[in-house]
Amino acid sequence: MSKIRQAFAISIHSLVLLALLAPAQGVVSAENDTLELPENARAKSYGSGWECERGYREAKGACAAIKVPENAYLENTSYGSGWECNRGFRKVDGACASIETPANAYLTNSPYGNGWKCGRGYREVNGACPPIRVPPNAYLNTSGDRWKCDRGYRTADETCVAIKVPANGFLTDTSYGSGWACDHGYRATDGTCIAIKVPLNGYLMDSSYGPGWRCDRGYQAVKNACVTVNVAENAHLDSSGNDWECNRPYRKKQGKCTLP
Repeated sequence: MSKIRQAFAISIHSLVLLALLAPAQGVVSAENDTLELPENARAKSYGSGWECERGYREAKGACAAIKVPENAYLENTSYGSGWECNRGFRKVDGACASIETPANAYLTNSPYGNGWKCGRGYREVNGACPPIRVPPNAYLNTSGDRWKCDRGYRTADETCVAIKVPANGFLTDTSYGSGWACDHGYRATDGTCIAIKVPLNGYLMDSSYGPGWRCDRGYQAVKNACVTVNVAENAHLDSSGNDWECNRPYRKKQGKCTLP
């Protein structure tokens, strides 16, 4: 008996739900029925209202056809002209004009192909692509639109001249400066490489400034020599090793370490 009552209750509940949903469904249906679509339009797949079909644009409550010129195609966008020129053509006064590509050039590899570029070994000059004249001892760069001198040569008046490297020097890979540098232990002086004279108790330094040498720890430079550092009483060599500083709590005063 309880099963019969349970089934009866479920049936009553279903009928109530149907009764509640029926008016709402009727409203939605009524809205769809009353939506007035202009020609060449369709109801939006989401939200309310309508939208123009592909190839048409909304204009004053209607859907006007997009006029696509010759050598063009429709774009699926809601902004702009709605069309784009085919590859090899560019927009000119609402039409698609052919791109005139000069000899030794090619259309740019862009989505629209609205320009051209000179081929490797050629350079754009006044709308043409004349060949690049590569002088002796030079080569085309990676992009192929200009040339560079070979290693050991330097640009001078559209030519490549040899870099004169002095004795005890070597070529550098820089585009500025002399194009050469001195070997370790030598210093550039008036276009030559002069040996650096390292005093006793000193050593060579890899630097382009200063004398090119430095004193060992416990010595300090005095003119062109390395003399012993005289460490004052209650003092020690500092971190450089070429001077001294007072122990704490002493302070340096007139070449001595005194208490404050």
